[in-house]
Amino acid sequence: MGQGLLQIGLTLCIVIAISPIFGRYIFSVYIGQKSLLEPLVNPLEKIIYALAGISKKDNMNAWQYIRAVLYSNLFMGIAVYLLLVNQAKLPWNPTNLVTPKWDLLLHTTVSFVTNTNIQHYSGENTFSYFSQIAALSFLMFTSAATGLAVGIAVIRGLTGKALGNFYVDFTRGITRILFPISIVGAIALIVVGVPQTLSGSMVVNTLEGETQYITTGPVASFEMIKMLGDNGGGFFSANSAHPFENPNGASNLIEILAMVAIPAGLIHTYGFFAKNRKQAWLLFWMVFAIFLVLLGIAMAGEYGGNPLINNLLRGSTTPNLEGKEVRFGVAQTVLWAVISTATMCGAVNGMQDSSMPGGGFASLFNMFSQGIWGGIGTGIIHLLIYLILAMFIAGLMVGHTPNFLGRKIEQREIFLVGLVLLIHPMAILIPSAITLLNHVSLSGITNPDFHGLSRVIYEYTAASANNASTLQGLNDRNLWWNLSTTLTMLLGRYVPIIAMLLVAESMAKKPQLPEKIDSLKTDSLLFTSLTGGIMLIVTGLIFFPAIILGPVAEGIQLASGT
Repeated sequence: MGQGLLQIGLTLCIVIAISPIFGRYIFSVYIGQKSLLEPLVNPLEKIIYALAGISKKDNMNAWQYIRAVLYSNLFMGIAVYLLLVNQAKLPWNPTNLVTPKWDLLLHTTVSFVTNTNIQHYSGENTFSYFSQIAALSFLMFTSAATGLAVGIAVIRGLTGKALGNFYVDFTRGITRILFPISIVGAIALIVVGVPQTLSGSMVVNTLEGETQYITTGPVASFEMIKMLGDNGGGFFSANSAHPFENPNGASNLIEILAMVAIPAGLIHTYGFFAKNRKQAWLLFWMVFAIFLVLLGIAMAGEYGGNPLINNLLRGSTTPNLEGKEVRFGVAQTVLWAVISTATMCGAVNGMQDSSMPGGGFASLFNMFSQGIWGGIGTGIIHLLIYLILAMFIAGLMVGHTPNFLGRKIEQREIFLVGLVLLIHPMAILIPSAITLLNHVSLSGITNPDFHGLSRVIYEYTAASANNASTLQGLNDRNLWWNLSTTLTMLLGRYVPIIAMLLVAESMAKKPQLPEKIDSLKTDSLLFTSLTGGIMLIVTGLIFFPAIILGPVAEGIQLASGT
């Protein structure tokens, strides 16, 4: 355990060190500062802008930005769906894979367009190399760039600036952040053993005299944007637990850092835009502290082991090794699981379904809140939602007119913030209730107990939070699951985007009030603690029944020996 804690400590120290660097770089990209990449990307961007008829100087209002997001995502979704439908006729299909059913294709397309990447299929047995590269990898870049652009637009608006131009923000996110880092990261993964090839399956003879086909493919490039873009969908069914996606400790470290780098960095990006680095660091440490508590809960559960097994061992304690990869061990598997659900990535290097109740609780709570790091762009949006809510409550408590960064918070903003906070539980709990009421024909629950309930809640929570992880024991490859989670993904992705862009524009149009001697300070430890408390209380109250009837009840059941 000591070695595992040391590994976790070193990894988190690297996260703390690189997050302000990433934040500063992202800020420089979106304010148009020149960088070392300028000679390479500037000519490419000029060609893109010329072909698309985009002017870098044209700022959009909220509804123009929203329409640009929706139209571009719709167009890309239709194009990718058509590619997947015709995969049997397209090249780079060495195993002659056929076209899957329409509902699975719809679910997959929406899943990747919304940066969710939940997979109701086995990657290596369902989609060809061409489909994985031209369709799914393409959407992993564009969905991450969409979220990043929206996050920056919201930050701009809340700090009193114009929202910007979606197409310019979108292009810069790909050419200056996602693409260059993915190239470097993919090369690093190749160096440590991740394959990158278009060759067909390897044919080997086993010791038993049988013939085995081992699928490889362009894995390194797929894996890097999957992690950097917090996409989460795996090239293989086993995801990052597969030795070709994540072969050793070096690849594991690279992929963990890729997951958290941009979400953590965006907190500092907000500080640069707001010209308040102190507040950014306070928010960073607030999120980091909550993350550490959840990580501690998950670690305690896994190292405490399964009480039923420990009882058979006559009281001795052994860690829960079920679902863990030996090459990573308990500590790295738990760290990955908590970071993956905290950043809304959803990739797995072990089996989430085998986690003890403490690990299930930590993963669910991360996705319930969506602000503990959070996804690319969407994470900082939800963190800003809690900031606005905290300032509104604090203002009412002390008798001040609530304002955020010197601009009044009024009915319109609170209505939209409330909508975002309510649409998430509605998109989870309503379809979960329908599924559980019709569990025989719909749910596919293989474990009809407290853990089975957690599986259903988890599936819809991941869909609404745009997280790719699932509890693997659920039989979710059918029409009901494909269509219901598709709707949940759309609601969880686009309602917060639309609402917060409207909030950002509304705040940007308001005059900045002069600061008074008794004005509430957002860059104080007291206010940051209030924000963290509100995040925990709101999340806990909304999802209290799901938490109690899921991981808490399962933990009590295991502890009682039944």
